[in-house]
Amino acid sequence: MTIIARKSFSTLPPSWQQSLAQGFHHPEELLRALGIPPEHPELRYEDKLFPMRVPHSFAQRMKKGDPGDPLLNQVLPKKIEYNASVGFTTDPVGDSLAMPAPGLLHKYHGRVLLVATGACAIHCRYCFRKHFPYSSAKPNAQDWRQTLDYIASDTSIKEVILSGGDPLTLSDARLASLIKKLEKIGHLERLRIHTRLPIVLPERIDQNLIDWLGGTRFATIIVIHANHPNEIDQEVIDGLERLMTARVTLLNQSVLLKDINDHVEILATLSEKLFEAGVLPYYLHQLDKVQGAAHFEVSDEEASRIHQQLMAKLPGYLVPRLVREQAGQAYKTPIT
Repeated sequence: MTIIARKSFSTLPPSWQQSLAQGFHHPEELLRALGIPPEHPELRYEDKLFPMRVPHSFAQRMKKGDPGDPLLNQVLPKKIEYNASVGFTTDPVGDSLAMPAPGLLHKYHGRVLLVATGACAIHCRYCFRKHFPYSSAKPNAQDWRQTLDYIASDTSIKEVILSGGDPLTLSDARLASLIKKLEKIGHLERLRIHTRLPIVLPERIDQNLIDWLGGTRFATIIVIHANHPNEIDQEVIDGLERLMTARVTLLNQSVLLKDINDHVEILATLSEKLFEAGVLPYYLHQLDKVQGAAHFEVSDEEASRIHQQLMAKLPGYLVPRLVREQAGQAYKTPIT
């Protein structure tokens, strides 16, 4: 296969990095911008461990004057997050037990996950890695050598998944450098990137990103994360179309969230809008039981009922698989 030459990267900060830095970081600012009174007894205004972070482009899709907006309530810190809930932990999917090398998770046969960064463009309040020890788990230069050696030593590994945090918060130069190192491992065939940026910060899909994605020898899959049809506007659609020019496969995974998307009509509309934008619905995750997210939980019985209604409403290729990730299991557990 011919490898397309990579372009050199500008040292000037691109517009997406400026947008990333200029988002909302305090609930009062966001609520005032939406025309919602910022004084509310349920809100938590200071959270040093997991502070609010919302890009302006995502906030612009929220309905002004509506405190019940489904996009707003995915990101707004609330006091209820600090209530102890039985069965909810700081490591709900067993990441700490599956790290044979710094920054590398090896849970499933044939693929490994690299925690490329702890940074995200948006802090979703249900995030299963909101308590992840990024500072101690993030590889330094020497650790990366150990991590790459681990991958090179196991010829059963065919796919590398970049996750985080969100790997697309890294610069194109850093990402391209990492991919060049992975390309030297001959038994690797696929690159998968898990990212929310094409949804929450679509300006991230710039020409530099397209250039290095189009230049890799890997079969590349990008798994985006949209939970509600209101998250997909024309700017997002345009960004997804740009990604398709780099010959990537686009999939979506959602999380089933109480009072956000726990309704068959919402999920059906989301699947339709995704498909129109060139994205195939992939997974509908049951909530990972991370400490602080119990108020988002939908019961398995209700989740199954909604999923059955979805199967009756849509063709099979538009119905994401309803699953839960369980620590120590060899695959995602289907929920029926």
